[in-house]
Formats: sequence, structure tokens, C-alpha cells
Amino acid sequence: MSLIPSRRRRSRLPLLLAAGALLVAGATLDAPDATAKQAGCTATELFVSPDGNDKAKGTKSRPFKTVEGARDHIRAKGLNRPGRMRCDINVNLRAGDYPLNRTVDLDDRDSGADGHQVVYRSYDGPGKARVTGAEPVTGWSEYKDGIYRADVGTDQPFYTLFEDGERATTARYPNRKSDDEWAPYLTSVLKEPEKEAVRQWLYSNPGEWDANWDLSNAQAVIWSGGSWSWFTDTVPIRDWNAAKNQMTLKYWTRYALINSRGGSRYFLQNSLDFLDQAGEYYMDFKKGQLYYKPRGDIDDVTLLRPTVKTLFNLAGVSPDRRVENVTLDGLSLQYTDFVDWYRYGWISDGDSGVAHKYPEYDRQIELPRNRFGAVTVTNSADVTLSRLHMSDTGYHAVYALFANDRLTVRDSLLENIGADGIKVEGPYPGEGNTSNGHTLTNNYITHYGELVPGDASGIELQNTGHNTVSHSHIKHSARYGISLEVRPEVERTDNYAHDNTFEYLRIDEAGLDSGDMGAFYTYGVDNFEPHTVDNHVRQVVIGDVIPDSSMPDSGTRGVHMDAGGCGFSFADIEVGRTTDQSYQSYQCNEVANANWEDGFDASRMEYDKIGVTDAFPYPLPEGDTQ
Repeated sequence: MSLIPSRRRRSRLPLLLAAGALLVAGATLDAPDATAKQAGCTATELFVSPDGNDKAKGTKSRPFKTVEGARDHIRAKGLNRPGRMRCDINVNLRAGDYPLNRTVDLDDRDSGADGHQVVYRSYDGPGKARVTGAEPVTGWSEYKDGIYRADVGTDQPFYTLFEDGERATTARYPNRKSDDEWAPYLTSVLKEPEKEAVRQWLYSNPGEWDANWDLSNAQAVIWSGGSWSWFTDTVPIRDWNAAKNQMTLKYWTRYALINSRGGSRYFLQNSLDFLDQAGEYYMDFKKGQLYYKPRGDIDDVTLLRPTVKTLFNLAGVSPDRRVENVTLDGLSLQYTDFVDWYRYGWISDGDSGVAHKYPEYDRQIELPRNRFGAVTVTNSADVTLSRLHMSDTGYHAVYALFANDRLTVRDSLLENIGADGIKVEGPYPGEGNTSNGHTLTNNYITHYGELVPGDASGIELQNTGHNTVSHSHIKHSARYGISLEVRPEVERTDNYAHDNTFEYLRIDEAGLDSGDMGAFYTYGVDNFEPHTVDNHVRQVVIGDVIPDSSMPDSGTRGVHMDAGGCGFSFADIEVGRTTDQSYQSYQCNEVANANWEDGFDASRMEYDKIGVTDAFPYPLPEGDTQ
């Protein structure tokens, strides 16, 4: 899939070199905080190196080769067995690349015990050990017009591509305006009045499509819903009739393609006929052939195809058998895959086929096929993700699903993410409060929603409570910065999104391609009176929220408290320019010192504490001064 290549990746080499310079200078980056000595014990130290051997002993001089090798050694020796684990176990990954062709699974057998952690860490400093989910594409031969072709087979299809550390663009029509924009688009039309509600037939104006196009491998990327620019669908084209200006999509879109007689914005992608710009690629899934037009000499370019959708899967067997006390520290996690088609949620209430107290919630959560991230966490307690550098993911960077308690994500740089940066999705409402107490702090999240711009959030919390989101900078999204969601139908006793705190946050460049939104957004959080104020937002700066001119929806806002957006306190909030209100809400929240009200006192803003702190372990992306 395409949408936006990384404009931030060009700063990565100096970023890592700067980190290396700090290490050489003797800074504290080479002392992972996850390894602080515990009183009366000495941690067990295991070592992994790219030139190691999984049959070795895992010592510093005879390291393992893979993370799985160290994991299996811990299991086999029972080093983390309750009653035997007297201190932390540190799995030290030496500097270098660790390419994966399968996901690293950690389950309840890999938990820390007796209050101790099993820590997988970058021994030589943050970002030095790189776990990657991609492999090079080789065997290129010239096709024509500066386009090259390679045989990649049909056994393992892939749905994004990376060139020299940047996400390549799937060949598309019309071509993108710039590297930082999803536009321009075509707009679907109403063929006949009775076709207004269709979700599978896409109609065009005469002359917009070329009858000679080969669309046998193509998809449509659509902001379905007409003027509702809320969700994007990526759907293969099943067949088309150029003479009738009609396409039939393989799957239904989230919403109808015409709404109030207004069309949906879309573009077409993945046809060889669209491959007309350097840096684009086309994948012929049926023949297993990849086509690519390099920006320079093909011999000077490295193309990487993803091999996995998830790098680390931390999953207990059940909510009663959780993976616990595991830390990933200082690792660079790069390159994962997307999916062959995407839609957010089921179409209608109860479509999952599973009986729930609130069948409407089927439309609120990811489809089972899309419940993954570069790091996926479920059935867990006290998992820590610290000082990670996550980049170039096909989908969510961190996805915590259903039963998780006290997940910590901190001090991490997330950039060029396919969908959400950090997504914590709690349980179905009324079915057990199993997701609580998460801490998401001191994170820099930028350029997310690259492949799924619709509904993308830097941080999204869903039906989860007692969480703290703090000291973070979130930047560049088609839609949200931070969101907290449940559903308007949910009664308070079945709604778990309470006692959340959002503080010392900076959100920039949100709402770049969508409408009826806020950079800080809530939906269905407190739906029935009395509205107890138990969610708190303070010390937040939101920059301009200005969408692309093609966006037909209602305006953009700084803070949007959508249906049921009650029970919040706001204190010391500053919002930049919007196309609608700075703050849209029902009269059920408390506001103190916000710049959309008279008497705003800027001296109360703690600007020096907003965004990431001085302890952030990576240099900020190029041009950012916080």
C-alpha cells in the first residue's frame, strides 16, 4: 500500500550517529535503566550477537545468535521459575541487525517471577540493536522506461515496501501532490438515485478512468461515507467496466460511497499503468513479480520487503495465565507488513457473530484479522516497553488488546507508522474490566497513519481506565493526536474509560486530511447523567489543525468531545488555528484557563514541561526544537 513515504527518515542516520557520539563521549545512554541493581542480588546476564550461535552458552564471549535462542535457554534451564528467580535476567543484544522471518513469541513461560523482570535490552545503547522484519529484494532486471523487475514469488505476498530506509509509494492514480500529503483524490459519483447506499460499487465521471488500464491487482483507497471523512478503506478491485464507469470492490467499505448525494474521495493504486514516478513500485501478486522505478541507479538502491507483521508478540494463554514482568529496552524495531485489505470494524451491530451485551461494539473495534502491531501485547501484566525506536511499521506500532494491566510505554521514538502509534483496546463493555493502569510517558510519535490515515491516532485508548498519558509530543496525522473512545450506548457501570489523566502534552499537525474531529478527541465516554468528573486533561498545547482543501467534511477542532464526551476537567489548554471551534463539547465538563475562553492566563502554562523531557534518550527529529 502507499500512502506517504517517510520525510523524517533522512534524519535517521545523523540521529543514530548522534546517539553513538554520546556513547563514545561517556554519556549514560549505555546504562539501560531497566537493569538497575536490586538490593542483595546480581542479575543473570545472557548475551546475543549477530555473529553468535544458538548452540553456544550465551556468555559475553560465546553469545547466542537470536532472541529465541536466549528465550529457549531461559525456558530450558528454568531460570525464571518462581522460587528460583532471585534477581532480574538481562538478555543483552549486542549492536547490529537481527532480521526476523517469524515473530518472536513471549508467553507466560517467559515471565519474570518473584518481583523480578526478564529484560531484553540493547546492551550497547538505545537503538544499537536493531530487530528488523524485512529482507532484501535482489535479482533485478530492466523492464522498460526506467522500470526494473524482480521475481519474488507468490508464497509470501507483502503489502508495503521500503527503499533505503524509506517507505516506498505504491504506484497510484492520481499521483500524490507531495510526500507530506495524501491528496489529490478522485471523487465517486451517484450513478442512479437508488444507488446512494451502495458500499461495493464505485462510480466515476466519464473520462476519469482509462479503459486500457490493467487493474487485475489494483486496490481503491477510499474515505468512505461521502462527506464523512472519518475512516479509510483499502479494498481490492474485483472487476470493473470502463464503459459504464463502474467498479465492483471485493469487500464492502465502512460507509456508503455516496452520502447526502456527496461522493467519497479516493485514489486507485497498484497497477503497472500507474508506475510513472521514481520511487514508486507495483506488485503483481498473481505472477509474484515486483516492479520498481528507482530514483537513481538500481545498483545503488536497497529494496526491502517485509517478512512479518509483528516483531514481538507478548501474549499470555488467557487472562488467568498472563505474561508478566517482561521488559523490552532500548531496541530499534523496524519494518513490518500491512494487510491485503483493510476496513475498521464490522459493518453492523452484531456482525461478529458472537453474542455481546453491546452488539454495537462490533463496529467500534478492529476486525480480528487486524488485531496486531509491530509489538502486540495481550493477556499481560507489568510489561514495559522503554527507550524503543520503532519505525516503518505496516500497521500499529504498539497494540495492547483486551486483558492487560499496567503496561508501560516510555522514553520511545515512534516514527513513520502505518496506523496508530500506541493503541490500547480494552474489553467489550460490560464483560469484565481487564485493562487498567497503563503509563504512556515521554514518547515522541510522528508521521503515523501513513497507510491507514482514517481514524489514526498517535495514542488511542479504548474502554480502558486509570491510565496516565504524559510528557509526549505527537505530530503529523490525517486525523487525531490523542483519542479516548467507548460507545454512546454504554451504561456507566459497563464503561471502563474512567480515571484517566492526560497531561504535559504537545500535539502538532493533526487533522491534515479529515474533518468533524479534534486533535484531542473523545467519543462515548460518559453517556448518562450524572456526569462524574473523573477524566482529567491539563497542560496541553495543540498546534494548528488545518485539513487539506479537498476535505469536504465539517470543520476541524482542537478539542472535540463527541457523543457522550462528558465527565472531563480541562485546565491550562492552548489551541492554535482550526477551521471550526477550538473546543466543542456538551455542557457537562469543567474548563479552567483555556485560550478559547476570555481571561486566558498564559503564565499558568508550564511550557518547559510540555512535550518530551530532557531525559528523552534520542535526538529529536530534524527541525524540532520542542
